[in-house]
Amino acid sequence: MAAWSPAAAVSLLRGARRLPLLHCAQRMFASQTEGELKVTQILKEKFPQATAIKVTDISGGCGAMYEIQIESEEFKEKRTVQQHQMVNQALKEEIKGMHGLRIFTSVPKH
Repeated sequence: MAAWSPAAAVSLLRGARRLPLLHCAQRMFASQTEGELKVTQILKEKFPQATAIKVTDISGGCGAMYEIQIESEEFKEKRTVQQHQMVNQALKEEIKGMHGLRIFTSVPKH
């Protein structure tokens, strides 16, 4: 078995993603994608009491998978599964075109 080296890791990453590593680094520092903006806007409309909403495209920018973090009073006294169901319901049309969704919900601490 060959020893691990940074050059070997770069080669593997390039082969696995079929993208230059520079593209991945640029995505990390770029502004929100169109999909992130759309999902954020929908959540702002559906959860007007939200104090924090963060939507991140975790599929590398193609819009197949998102991570959503949302903090809202509307989640107060609801179980986590109910909170997630509320987010899923708010995004029911957008979810049809997604591969996956990670949801993190919370109630603001006063």
